[in-house]
Amino acid sequence: MKIQAALAALALTGLLASPAFAANSQQSKMTDCNKQAGDKKGDDRKAFMKSCLSASPAAAASGPMTQQDKMKMCNTQAADKKGDDRKAFMKTCLSNKG
Repeated sequence: MKIQAALAALALTGLLASPAFAANSQQSKMTDCNKQAGDKKGDDRKAFMKSCLSASPAAAASGPMTQQDKMKMCNTQAADKKGDDRKAFMKTCLSNKG
């Protein structure tokens, strides 16, 4: 009976800790993206932050992307953009290090 109680407590702890971990992960991602954005302003900064925050953590952990992978990712993210907005987004997205 003690083992079952211990397992239940462990499972409950894991469930309760997940949202906190996700929040801390998102906070650290926001901090990193803000640092990388540097002195960007306006639409350029907005596009950069969107791209940076939507990048998957697995992609960031696996090392730098190839230029071809980066182009695919940026094209996918820019699918709903047109004209100058798309051009500015692609410039920012492709110049993003990582």
